Amino acid sequence: MSTIYINDTIGVDEPTQSGSKDAPFKTPAFALFQSIDSATEPKLFVFKTDDYEEISASALKKARKGCEGLKKKAIKLKEQELKKKEEAVAKQLSNLNITIEQDTSLPPAKKVKIDQSYKLVGERVKVSGWIHRLRSNKKVVFIVLRDGKGYLQCVLSGNLALAQQTVDLTIESTVTLYGSIVKVPEGKAAPGGVELVVDYYEVVGLAPSGDEAFTNKVAEGADPSLLLDQRHLTLRGETLSAVMKVRHAFLAAIRRVYREEGLTEVTTPCMVQTQVEGGSTLFKLDYYGEEAYLTQSSQLYLETCLPALGDVYCVQESFRAEKSHTRRHLSEYTHIEAELAFLSFDELLDHLETLVINSIKYVLEDPVAGPLVKQLNPDFVAPKGPFMRLEYKDAIKWLVEHDIKNEEGEPFKFGDDIAEAAERKMTDTIGVPIFLTKFPVEIKSFYMKRCTDDPRVTESVDLLMPTVGEITGGSMRIETTDELLAGFKREGIDPSAYYWFIDQRKYGTCPHGGYGIGTERILAWLCNRFTVRECSLYPRFSGRCKP
Repeated sequence: MSTIYINDTIGVDEPTQSGSKDAPFKTPAFALFQSIDSATEPKLFVFKTDDYEEISASALKKARKGCEGLKKKAIKLKEQELKKKEEAVAKQLSNLNITIEQDTSLPPAKKVKIDQSYKLVGERVKVSGWIHRLRSNKKVVFIVLRDGKGYLQCVLSGNLALAQQTVDLTIESTVTLYGSIVKVPEGKAAPGGVELVVDYYEVVGLAPSGDEAFTNKVAEGADPSLLLDQRHLTLRGETLSAVMKVRHAFLAAIRRVYREEGLTEVTTPCMVQTQVEGGSTLFKLDYYGEEAYLTQSSQLYLETCLPALGDVYCVQESFRAEKSHTRRHLSEYTHIEAELAFLSFDELLDHLETLVINSIKYVLEDPVAGPLVKQLNPDFVAPKGPFMRLEYKDAIKWLVEHDIKNEEGEPFKFGDDIAEAAERKMTDTIGVPIFLTKFPVEIKSFYMKRCTDDPRVTESVDLLMPTVGEITGGSMRIETTDELLAGFKREGIDPSAYYWFIDQRKYGTCPHGGYGIGTERILAWLCNRFTVRECSLYPRFSGRCKP
């Protein structure tokens, strides 16, 4: 076993040092790194005040960790050197005089999107997009091109592969490629089962290489907050873009069901002067000198549309100033809301069941979104009716029987709010969609109608899904002016600002109900995402309002 000396004052961390007393190293980590080829680990002696002492166990442990870091750095440097050599060889092979020119004798290229190209085997096409993947194999260059509609494997050979222009290509550069669509060889796989044999191409925009390269900006396994800072780039990834495509299909499916059910879409204001879900979660703003808020819900405005338009819905952003960092909360989210007139509570539940079952059915039938859901969530099972209907009081009994405690660590009792953790445990254990109904008056909003057979509870509902929890909340609405004013009084709300809402009971009241669906929550369930932040284009939550 050899002995190596370390002196942080006169030592030098250079390979030329011997590690003797006359030529010590500066750090223990470098000393170990210089001895990595030795059969046994050397003894390290560190200079202390006036003489050398054997390194302590804790310092040795730290040195070993530092040595591992130096090993990784050395491997990376070798890889970079090898890459530089390969690039140098490629440049030597490339003919700087090669000019990439289009062969005018070829038939004109048909301009298409990538997903259209899959059916054009044997035809010459022109496709534009971003270089998603790039690799070279001797004298052949393979590109996977992305245009948002699909992915296309492209092959460059001969002078096209050797040209300096091709050597300089980088990930996320934009190019326009010309060539023939051919089927991939037997036993090989590629998107759409085809590839593009390129005969000419143009560089539209060259992305940077080196430190500014795309792969350095969006590194795999990077801290989530850093990835959120680079959201404009991470959106280009296959998973996040897939979720956005499913989102598009889901919103189209929702609108399709509403059309089938006879609802009319309206657009409600986002800047309001009234609250819906409690004043503590309002975002305030100065509206020309008046106090106003970003809307928490479009419900009140939707109710005013019933006498004019019949059953209505909107797809609108809602805002909640909740300083909550749970995986199912956002400060801004896409709120699907509907209000329906002249129906009973049971009919409202039937409508909700139809909406969820059919909209998911249409998403899964979509030629783009259906396969993406299967890819993102292989075990997903489409919900089937009828959904289980469970009253709040029976849910309390279930929680007590299964020894699930409330937030104070005590057995649940009537009147307790069932918090997310307990609700999720119950839902996941039961394992089917649940209409949780008839919540106590005290824990629900002022506008919810009381049950005639039990005035302690409201005709209210939360739709709970296994693995994600609540995705929908709704209720029948109070029909009479006196009862609505009592609700305002109970919540300490000044009714004067709600004159237009109160008028709905004054000028022709009717039994009516409605609900709201959190788009991001239902997508988290559908796409098997851990957090709703993965289901929003640019998520906004406490502490995050960029980019």
